[in-house]
This record gives sequence, structure tokens and C-alpha cells, in this order.
Amino acid sequence: MKDLFVNRFKYYKSLGDKSFAQLSDEQIFWQYNDESNSIAVIVKHIAGNMLSRWTNFLTEDGEKLWRNRDDEFVNTFKNKQEIIDLWEKGWECFFNALDQINDENLYSTIYIRGEAHSFLDAVLRQLAHYPYHIGQIVSIAKMIKNDGWKTLSIERNKSQEFNIEMKDRFSREEQGSGSSPVCFQNSPEVRDEYK
Repeated sequence: MKDLFVNRFKYYKSLGDKSFAQLSDEQIFWQYNDESNSIAVIVKHIAGNMLSRWTNFLTEDGEKLWRNRDDEFVNTFKNKQEIIDLWEKGWECFFNALDQINDENLYSTIYIRGEAHSFLDAVLRQLAHYPYHIGQIVSIAKMIKNDGWKTLSIERNKSQEFNIEMKDRFSREEQGSGSSPVCFQNSPEVRDEYK
């Protein structure tokens, strides 16, 4: 099960990585208006959440006293590299936490703001939270790049061809993974983990 979670989260991380790669330093700080968040601020929030939730997650509450969530929505970055560095730090913390999971602690109770969660529930909570914000990152990046955007999914007006390709591929391969090939269509090495 751990590998299932790791691979799914790696896919969502890759969407952020591929979005950042298409943006300049200036573009990563763009925001639609004063009430909207830039990609930089969204990254600051995701990483802040990851560092708080997953540092010593088996022994400490996931809402750390040192976390300042309100500050996560204020840009303090000077350049794109600082943003990417924090993004990587957050993911490293999260993946290290997932790596600690084994049969003995899989059903451990962990706490977030004093509320008890099974480990499984806490991970599923983040499986909803992180992709939600990564979707915002992708959407903002698409708006900024407009015609210059390189799609991260099935190309527009190419769904029929993609469906045929996937049906042909999976009719030749062993079935039973239960995993959606669409989510992994651009990442054969991740998709192969589900065979």
C-alpha cells in the first residue's frame, strides 16, 4: 500500500514540477488580483503544511507550534529557485514520512490539531489537499502561458486516439491493477508499478 501512495503522490508532484519548468521567475509570482494566490504562495502553503504534518508525525501533533499558517499566504520569496527549494523540502519530508510506514504502524493513530486520525485517513486527507492546490498551480500556469503551454495530460482533440492507444496497450498486458491509466499516461515508469 505504501508504494501505491508514493507513486500516486509522485505523479501529482510531477505536475507541479512540469508546471514550474514552463514558467519564468516573474511568472511564478504572478497573481490575478490581491485576493488570489500566486504559484509562489501556493507552494509556500503546501510545503508549510507538509513540514508541519509530517515532521515526527508518529509522535507529535501535525499542527506544529512553530508553524505560522497565516504567513504561508504572504510572499517572502526572492526568486524561483527559493520556491523550488522549499517545494522539494516539503516533498522530501512527506516522502520520508511515508517511507517510515510498515505493517506495525500502518494503523497508528496520529493527531492533527488534537483530532485523532488513522494514518490511512491522514494520508487520504492529504491526497485530497495537495492535488487540490497542485491543480491551482497548473491552472494558473496554463493561464499565464496561454498558447505556449505544453499540456501535462491528454492533448486537446486527442482523446479518441489516446483511448485507442490505451485499450490496445492494456489488451496486450495483464489486467487487474485497478489503477487509472489516464493519471499515469505521461509516466510509463510510474504506471508500470501498477502491473
